[in-house]
Amino acid sequence: MLTFNKKELTDIFHHDPEPFFRLVRNRFKFGFFLFTKLPAAWLSGVRVKEVDAKKAAVTVPYKWLSQNPFRSTYFACLSMAAELSTGILAMGHLYKRNPAVSMLVVKVESEYFKKATGTTTFYCEEGGQIKATIEESIATGEGRSFRARSIGKNKEGETVAAFHITWSFKARSKK
Repeated sequence: MLTFNKKELTDIFHHDPEPFFRLVRNRFKFGFFLFTKLPAAWLSGVRVKEVDAKKAAVTVPYKWLSQNPFRSTYFACLSMAAELSTGILAMGHLYKRNPAVSMLVVKVESEYFKKATGTTTFYCEEGGQIKATIEESIATGEGRSFRARSIGKNKEGETVAAFHITWSFKARSKK
């Protein structure tokens, strides 16, 4: 059985992700992170446009390194941007957590509505639900999953694709 003292409960429910999001907003620092940890995303031009505790917007351009033979953005590049729009929210809510919480993609679902022929921006507005799922995992000591939605839109605001990324969160045992 897990027990928490007052400070630990405060840490669980009053965690501030803003220091992490400040790092993400620094183009050089986060660009270096993408280059070293997600080089395929960096090479294909995936970039974080905006992020806070509740929402994220991630772009992927149509260019030579992200194209398919049908003159549109390759679905894998769209998937990278969609995953990052959900994952960056989770990473912010996990940054410097005690106890640490692991995160893992366990399922990806997608639908495509239009050809992605320009920059596609993926929006995820489920940061609050992601945070609640993480807090539940910490409070119970058990794994929890959350199915996050990311919608990709072109510059005209038309929906190009919709992704559902299911994340699994598991609080690590305290040492």
